[in-house]
Amino acid sequence: MTTTLTNEKSHQNAATIFIIFGGAGDLSWRKLFPALYSLYRSNWLPENFAIVAADRKSMNLEEYREHIRNGVETFAPQYDSSLWSCFSEKIESYLIADLSEAAFYESLKHTLEQIGTKWETKPNWIFYLAVSPSLIKTVVSQIGIAQLFLAPGDSRIVVEKPYGHDLKSANELDQCLGRVFKESQIFRIDHYLGKETVQNILALRFANAWWEPIWDSRYIDHVQITVAEEVGVELRGEYYEHAGALRDMVQNHMLQLLCLIAMEPPVSFDSDEIRNKKVDVLHAVRKIIPDEVHQIAVRGQYGRGWIKGKEVVAYREEPGVKSDSSTETFAAIKLFIDNWRWQNVPFYLRTGKRLAKRVTQIVVTLKPIPHQAFPARALDQWLPNRMILNIQPEESISLVFHAKIPGPVIRLSPVNLQFKYQEAFKKGSPEAYETLLRDVIIGDGTLFMRADQAQAAWSIVDPILEFWENTPPIDFPNYPAGSWGPESAQVLIAKDGKSWYEGGY
Repeated sequence: MTTTLTNEKSHQNAATIFIIFGGAGDLSWRKLFPALYSLYRSNWLPENFAIVAADRKSMNLEEYREHIRNGVETFAPQYDSSLWSCFSEKIESYLIADLSEAAFYESLKHTLEQIGTKWETKPNWIFYLAVSPSLIKTVVSQIGIAQLFLAPGDSRIVVEKPYGHDLKSANELDQCLGRVFKESQIFRIDHYLGKETVQNILALRFANAWWEPIWDSRYIDHVQITVAEEVGVELRGEYYEHAGALRDMVQNHMLQLLCLIAMEPPVSFDSDEIRNKKVDVLHAVRKIIPDEVHQIAVRGQYGRGWIKGKEVVAYREEPGVKSDSSTETFAAIKLFIDNWRWQNVPFYLRTGKRLAKRVTQIVVTLKPIPHQAFPARALDQWLPNRMILNIQPEESISLVFHAKIPGPVIRLSPVNLQFKYQEAFKKGSPEAYETLLRDVIIGDGTLFMRADQAQAAWSIVDPILEFWENTPPIDFPNYPAGSWGPESAQVLIAKDGKSWYEGGY
């Protein structure tokens, strides 16, 4: 993890071979290689570092390097052609692969051993599964049969989301991985946890004396977590039909954000200590009874509408989507955490496609002051005290409090005290994958989900998924593109006497 207090030079000494299954895919092109290039530019890769890519697409090594160069030039900051020339030599091999064939894995093993013989030290082997979820079990099983997990140094495997389709399938995937790798070797990646503001939640809470004394049910009224997107499903309609908003965003990203806000103070920043505290939160989330789903969860699907002056189509008109689809593109849920710190404090989570604006934020709203000493005429606009953590598109932390308006009489108005990353540190934040890949290379699992975390998260949303699948919606589409979602989402929070935070103070 970026905040780990260790000797940074020691991180760079372990020889490493980075093997990417799905090396010619979009994830590799847009995210993985730009991140690896940025790590190389920042001198964060080991001196002995090699990349081996495998995919079905037919091309030779030079063609593959040129394909990757286009991605790096497009998506990596500070692209430099001379630096690329040096980095490209790290791409040692591109293998045309049928990932279901045992012969390929024997060929891969030979390739890895050949690279290792050039170095005086035993290399670690890192297997990155940038493949379709349907291929994960096949690849893992073949790695086991070929005994590729017996690396000369250490072996690790990185698994992209979606991590299962429900609790049952997640357990089956864990069992498959567990037959080949130890839990400490498995890195379940969630790119949201690599974002600077997300990581800074830990620093904000546990490196400062301001917040922890009031960080509980005595002072906090409620917490809102919003992940809103302006875009639709674009070309991912076929995938989204099998996922939906609850699986795609809530089960992983948003529950992890909830854990960081709600977890108890760690004894240390040891990776398992942090993850223990997170899983404690998930286990404390109040169990959802199927008969109560309609009271604590709402869903929606976008229809036609307008985004930035442009008319956009409904979800059911998107490529790869059924004309009568019941897949939700919006989900909002209310959760409670049954422990001493958070008893009866509601946590409201909402996410959706084609919403009014792109924003990911956490809003912590404090309870009203116990006695209002100021006369009503002094109140220009009374709002609750809030802490607003903006994760994207702009990384910042804001505090909303009341101050006196200049003048001879006492009049109060809300004001905003804001910390912006770009202004404070005069440099851009690293991309999430840059942070996470560095942690994989050095073997730090702090920002990655353990099996028990993933299973606990699925156990929270499974009752909602089951209820929704057994109760088809009758009102889809129920919100226009460009809005803040269906009216039922407003009702969900309004019946508790609250409202969604939608900008401003």
